[in-house]
This record gives sequence, structure tokens and C-alpha cells, in this order.
Amino acid sequence: MPAIEFAPTEPTLMVVPWHDPVVDHVGFEVRSTYVELFWLNILGPSATWALRRLVLGLDRYPLGYEIDLGETANALGLSYSAATSSTFVRALQRCILFGVSQPIDDGLAVRRRLPPVAARHLARMPDVLQQQHRTWTVRQTTLADLERGMALARAMVSAGDDPDAVERQLLAVGVPPSAAIEAAASVTS
Repeated sequence: MPAIEFAPTEPTLMVVPWHDPVVDHVGFEVRSTYVELFWLNILGPSATWALRRLVLGLDRYPLGYEIDLGETANALGLSYSAATSSTFVRALQRCILFGVSQPIDDGLAVRRRLPPVAARHLARMPDVLQQQHRTWTVRQTTLADLERGMALARAMVSAGDDPDAVERQLLAVGVPPSAAIEAAASVTS
């Protein structure tokens, strides 16, 4: 893996949302099952958790916020030093390398939604993940699946469930992935 020129020199870092209308429309929420199943294999666990933590802060401060690098690294169980060899800095570098964040002046712009996994990454995954991904990408949904998903999604949100968790909950109760994605999008938009 080539080195990424990202080495924060200050003890804090500004985190802002990365707005990308295309990916924001077709992508998957950072804390979604899709990201956990498929992006985790690409980013690795430290980078995936670092990304999730950065996006969690954007939930509270949607325009951006400042993090203490040492505290954030420690909260994730990672080491931090100003050197590029610390596990936390390497995790942030992997996020940049794979296009889920990008450096900006004094900080990082972070995607809240990740694009579908690229074919080149998918080809390197174990066969079982490739098969699961084929299931995810089948966009054919029966009307009954979609109606069931939408009814459940509306009920979950009206009962007070977090709209960002609806997709995961629909998948957990057996709604097919394409119907769960569409139903969750209908209640969060």
C-alpha cells in the first residue's frame, strides 16, 4: 500500500462532512450492515471504527467539529503520536487511500455514506462475501417486499426508532436488502 501524505502536526483536527450528491444518493450509511460486511474487508477494522467515530461526531455537529487526536485514538483503543507510524494515523491514512475521507486545510472531510464497493475490491474478497454482495446488488424487489419494508420502516420511525438504524433493523427482520435500502431511504429523506 503506497504511503499517504497525511500527517497531522497539531494535536487537534477539524472534521467536516464530505458532500457528494452522487454517493449521498446511492451510497450506504457508514454504520450500515453493507459497510460492515463489505467495506470492513477493504478498510480494515481500525479505519472502519475511526470512520464511524468521525461520522458519529457529525451527527451532533453536522457542519463540522474539532477532535483531539490523542483522546479519539485512545477512545478507539489505538495508539497515537504525531508520527505517521501510529495506528490511529495509519487508520486515517487508509480512509483517505480508499476515498472515504479526504484531507482539507487543518482537517478531514468525511463521507457519511459510502459508495458501493468497486469491482476491483470485490474481486479480492472471499467467495462468500462476493456471493453476499451479489445478493445485495440485486435491485429486483417484489412489491410485497417493498410494501412490507416501507410499512415496517414507518412504524419504526413513528415508534421513536432512530431513522439511521432502520435499514439495519429491516435487514434483521428479514426484509431483502434492496427493499430495506429503499424503505429506509423513504423514511430518512
